[in-house]
Amino acid sequence: MANDADIVAVGRILVNQKQDLTTRFRALFTLRNLGGPEAVKWISEAFVDESALLKHELAYCLGQMQDERAIPILETVLKDTNQEPMVRHEAGEALGAIGNPKVLDLLKKYAEDPVIEVAETCQLAVRRLEWLMNGGEKTDENPYSSVDPAPPAPKKSVLELRAQLLDESLSLFDRYRAMFALRNLGTEEAVLALGDGLQCSSALFRHEIGYVLGQIQHEASIPQLQAALEKIDENAMVRHECAEALGSIGKEACLQILERYKKDQERVVKESCEVALDMLEYENSSQFQYADGLLRLQSAQ
Repeated sequence: MANDADIVAVGRILVNQKQDLTTRFRALFTLRNLGGPEAVKWISEAFVDESALLKHELAYCLGQMQDERAIPILETVLKDTNQEPMVRHEAGEALGAIGNPKVLDLLKKYAEDPVIEVAETCQLAVRRLEWLMNGGEKTDENPYSSVDPAPPAPKKSVLELRAQLLDESLSLFDRYRAMFALRNLGTEEAVLALGDGLQCSSALFRHEIGYVLGQIQHEASIPQLQAALEKIDENAMVRHECAEALGSIGKEACLQILERYKKDQERVVKESCEVALDMLEYENSSQFQYADGLLRLQSAQ
């Protein structure tokens, strides 16, 4: 078990801007897995960083930890219009993930935000909180253990779920429900249906498609993820998520694509490729156990 001194050592790596971003990401994931007030404190302190990718991941981790002590910093980040849209969006999503209804009024306010990705995220978070407050019907178990912005839709065929996913007259919440139901199926047919969502009009929606395809790690999604990453006029938030998904899939073809884009002009895309390549190397090494990872992090100080 890690003690407070271990957490402090890892926290110092996270906030040290002289460290490689890849090392700092490992520190963040270690803190997320350890949890507790000290880990929340160190993660919160890193929101002053210049890397939108890192700050986005900080907010994501705080949401996944579901620790209510993170609510004040996430509220601050959501309100801060100087923060990048992808960071504010992730703070709003994290507030929904934590699940405390006391943030409902704030989320309703920012559901009208002029930045569309922030507004849509807060609309989803409001619906998730309302769903929880109404008791939330029983849904299929999530095989990925992630805290998602919406529960999966009730069981339907892939064709029915695909139709729901792509129907832009429906609310984003209902379409997200279809998305997570398809993800949970994880078949090649479901993966190809999800990939079609990369053509939809909402950048937030397309970014979430990239995220779930990364969770599934199915080779059938490589061509669609590659096409989205290679589309230079695509929203950087979408391209970044597709890069990370390719890293999660980890096949040789994915490595070659990531190598090509690790010097992309968009900083968040460039950094996503760097981190994806590093995590691939790390996961394929013998050191991807927590204890070894902590020792490796401490030796990086």
